[in-house]
Amino acid sequence: MIPFPDISPEIFTLSLGEFRFSLRWYALAYLAGLVLGALTVWRLMKADALWGDAAPMQASRVEELLTWIVAGVVIGGRLGFVLFYQPGYYMANPLEIIKVWQGGMSFHGGFMGVVIAAWLWARRNDVSPLRLADALAVASPVGLFFGRIANFINAELWGRPTDLPWGVIFPGEAAQNCPGVEGLCARHPSQLYEAGLEGLTLGLILLVLVRSGGLRRPRLALGVFLSGYALSRIFVEFFRVADAQFITAENPLGRVALGMSMGQLLSLPMLALGLFFIFRALSQPRR
Repeated sequence: MIPFPDISPEIFTLSLGEFRFSLRWYALAYLAGLVLGALTVWRLMKADALWGDAAPMQASRVEELLTWIVAGVVIGGRLGFVLFYQPGYYMANPLEIIKVWQGGMSFHGGFMGVVIAAWLWARRNDVSPLRLADALAVASPVGLFFGRIANFINAELWGRPTDLPWGVIFPGEAAQNCPGVEGLCARHPSQLYEAGLEGLTLGLILLVLVRSGGLRRPRLALGVFLSGYALSRIFVEFFRVADAQFITAENPLGRVALGMSMGQLLSLPMLALGLFFIFRALSQPRR
């Protein structure tokens, strides 16, 4: 077993009287992911040769696009968590919805928020939404990587009990006490599994795709990202503890429908859409 590293969720805290400001790793991860993602899109837009003709838009417009993406991530991620995971609680406590600093974000909700924001921005600025989506797909794994590392530092979204040598003893009574396990309970570091699959592995696949001319096939990068993320998430959910609101005595694994968790269920449409885009892209000639 591996003890959880002595890392505070807060990088530093400034206190001045009643005023208190803390910079958390989670916030830094979001910032790093968005900035590095924007830089990736900026570089892609400056490389016309990668697209076969011309990039979908001018690189100088990436900063404006980033503002829309940030709004889509925050609003979509929060509303997705509210609707998919705790609708009853937030219907009874609607003012709690705006308290994003207390945690509670959904990737699938954030993804839908980005899709809507990017589509609106593209339509408003006469940019091909699907070509822009290819660029955003290539840039997304870096944000997923930092986000999952932040989940690990926050000691949240941990995995199921395991006796494997890399099992981690996460802090907190809920994490350390497992039914049928004597003493401290080691768990799968499922956050790191996701960082490795959704972030590093998927990012490298998309990088190789771009370097081999993948952007010359519209929708191919988008399809690879959607299907790659969906497969990674479906796989890791077998090692990850379901959200507490879905776990009952009769349903200890927190299955929602079809024997699947909420994360797996929400990933199925992404997988189907991703495979569709891949098929369509490969059936058409390169630019």
